[in-house]
Amino acid sequence: MRQILALALAVLATLASSIENPSEAQHAKPNIVIIYADDMGYGDLAIQNPNSKIPTPHLDQMAREGMRFSDAHSSSGICSPSRYALLTGTYHWRRQHDIVDSFGKPFFADGDVSVADVLRSNGYATAAIGKWHLGWNWELKGEPSAEITSGSKTIKVIGPDDIDWSKAIKGGPADRGFDYYFGDGTINFPPYAWVKNDKVVEAPTELMTYDNIGFETKEGHWEFRPGPRVKGWNPYEVLPTLTDKAVSYINEQTADQPFFLYFALPSPHAPIIPNDEFDGKSKAGAYGDFMVQTDWVAGQVLQALEKKGLEENTIVIFTADNGPEAYAWPRAMEYGHFSMGEFRGLKRDVWEGGHHVPFIVKWPGQIPAGKVSDELISQIDIMATLASLTGSAIPAQAAPDSYDFSRVWKGQHQKTPVREALVHNTYKTIWGIRKGDFLYINDSTGGHRKIPADFAELKGYTDFDTPALLFNMKNDSGQMQNLYSSDPEKAKELAELLERYRASQSTAK
Repeated sequence: MRQILALALAVLATLASSIENPSEAQHAKPNIVIIYADDMGYGDLAIQNPNSKIPTPHLDQMAREGMRFSDAHSSSGICSPSRYALLTGTYHWRRQHDIVDSFGKPFFADGDVSVADVLRSNGYATAAIGKWHLGWNWELKGEPSAEITSGSKTIKVIGPDDIDWSKAIKGGPADRGFDYYFGDGTINFPPYAWVKNDKVVEAPTELMTYDNIGFETKEGHWEFRPGPRVKGWNPYEVLPTLTDKAVSYINEQTADQPFFLYFALPSPHAPIIPNDEFDGKSKAGAYGDFMVQTDWVAGQVLQALEKKGLEENTIVIFTADNGPEAYAWPRAMEYGHFSMGEFRGLKRDVWEGGHHVPFIVKWPGQIPAGKVSDELISQIDIMATLASLTGSAIPAQAAPDSYDFSRVWKGQHQKTPVREALVHNTYKTIWGIRKGDFLYINDSTGGHRKIPADFAELKGYTDFDTPALLFNMKNDSGQMQNLYSSDPEKAKELAELLERYRASQSTAK
């Protein structure tokens, strides 16, 4: 009896202590850092590609110290939709399919709830640093007034005099739950200027055209859209500046205030512009070197957390917004490095290579080290999982497609998969759905562009002539054997499930 009484008193003392010392209770909430790469393929992470020509020592070490998911997916095969889905726990196709273009309206709608909103409501400081690409409500003075020549045509574009740069910019990160933002918006879209919170740091005074960039890429094309830029704007300074800002933000944090940092990199997306100190660090050309720099950036963040004494109480997530760009095909032919890994297709595709992405989570002492999970997981699931791990409440109707993977992250045994199924989609025309080992695609192809003949010959790819496709992904990760005709019942089952998911308001349990 005395033992029971002593135990009860000890519990009461602990509860009283946490009430009297709110900072200690607050400290129990883990910090959260999401590092989001851009156009990085599954095969660009060396630890999961035995034939990689690109060293990624920092991310490999993170995987050894945490959990790596071998069957992880972005919501879309392109940028803006995947970012929206990650931040809201919502399939992108519930809102739209395309990216937000230069000066485009926000992907978000009023009333959308982000993971930053949820965490901030639970006492977190929240920050977004880097690429936004989810739009702002830019106020134009009138119609675009600048003119540039494109081929034989003269076109109108937004120029530096078309916007009052002193005004606050609505609809961006500051209105989506983030206390702090610093970034360039999107490296290859105007305005080419730094934005801090809701204002540009320096007003653009020049017009960037297709032929006055002033620098050379180290591989591929600039892919810049014309528009306003700050005088002397140097694209090679973007990634180093963002890295410094992320490290500085971590260094400013204290152990008694939980924080959430969403660090969205512009790399290794084109323009492929590794800084000089990374030249030649890979055996996969300039892209490989840019990927080495991307890994180094992740390492800087991890080292900052360790030096600040925050590593033990911080969840770090590393993933990417979609598969690699089309430069991956000639890269594979020239260097023997397959950015898409063993998967078919690239960015934009519903083929597996378009959305099957790297995904690592680390939390010392909470997430088991060195574990590889083959659970089917989506970036959409980050919101529900983080809410569960932090004791944060998700409002009703928010995160309708997000599943709670907290038990999986903590290494607890699951009798059944967390997810029933996962929809794969980029544009309006082609849709896929994965359930268990099987993947159904409602078209004769999963590609939004044709695979080059030399690469198709190298891999042994052939076209399919059935109205839809069915693959066993456990046995056929390269999507070579179409089972649509041999297993019509499974194809019918998944086709009906896809339509049910598309028509539903919510897919999460």
